[in-house]
Amino acid sequence: MARPMDAPVLVRAINVTKSFHGNQVLKGIDMEVRTGEVVVLLGPSGSGKTTFLRCINQLETIDGGRIWVDGDLMGYEDKGGVLHRLHDKKIASQRRGIGMCFQRFNLFPHKTALENVMEGPVQVKKTSKAEAEQRAIELLEQVGLGDKPAAYPAQLSGGQQQRVAIARALAMDPKLMLFDEPTSALDPELVGEVLKVMRDLAAKGMTMIVVTHEMGFAREVADRVVFMDGGVVVEEGPPSEVIGNPQHNRTRAFLSRMRQEEAAHGRPPTTVDLSDVPAE
Repeated sequence: MARPMDAPVLVRAINVTKSFHGNQVLKGIDMEVRTGEVVVLLGPSGSGKTTFLRCINQLETIDGGRIWVDGDLMGYEDKGGVLHRLHDKKIASQRRGIGMCFQRFNLFPHKTALENVMEGPVQVKKTSKAEAEQRAIELLEQVGLGDKPAAYPAQLSGGQQQRVAIARALAMDPKLMLFDEPTSALDPELVGEVLKVMRDLAAKGMTMIVVTHEMGFAREVADRVVFMDGGVVVEEGPPSEVIGNPQHNRTRAFLSRMRQEEAAHGRPPTTVDLSDVPAE
């Protein structure tokens, strides 16, 4: 699903660092994501993938470096090379252009699927209720839930709740979608319905950064795979290279574990020559 690599850069991260309680989780991340590109972040737990996503939309503040989204320096104003933290209202305004879907769906339990999708446009963008409702109906149709507008989250399966969460994010007309392991909390039989919605978004040109262990999705949909470990980017490139012919032992060892998990779950194996993966 290759896209033209002369598209403008939408996300640019330079030397991003982040620590928690003295533990450096991001150790100088450099990354660019172009408009319409789908980038999948792979790596073991604790490698910094989720933290990096949360830094992009300022759910976490960075300790060093800079992140731009569509030309905006996220969370800060640069005055003569010195960064000054923006006010919360300005940061919230920056976030409006970024949709994010989490492992947990974070839906309002007391609101219907339709009301959950309408909430952001009405409360944040001050869209009229009639317009927001029409758009929400369209989005629920888009994610395959056109028959569930009146359902409450407790009446929906995990896969359906995650699809409502995606529709809710799309209702804000984001320029960028961030997915943090959106299928990890789902029963295996429900994973496919969420991945289908994500595939459809990619086909329509949505710029996406996806943290996932779903290797099939990475192989089929990603324009670029970035393998992270220990807070650094170990290697990156097209899926055919990073998954199909990894150059680093850390990548090979990780993919070996993924292949074992896929086999245990009856999924198609990750295609990669693992003959010289060092014994763990």
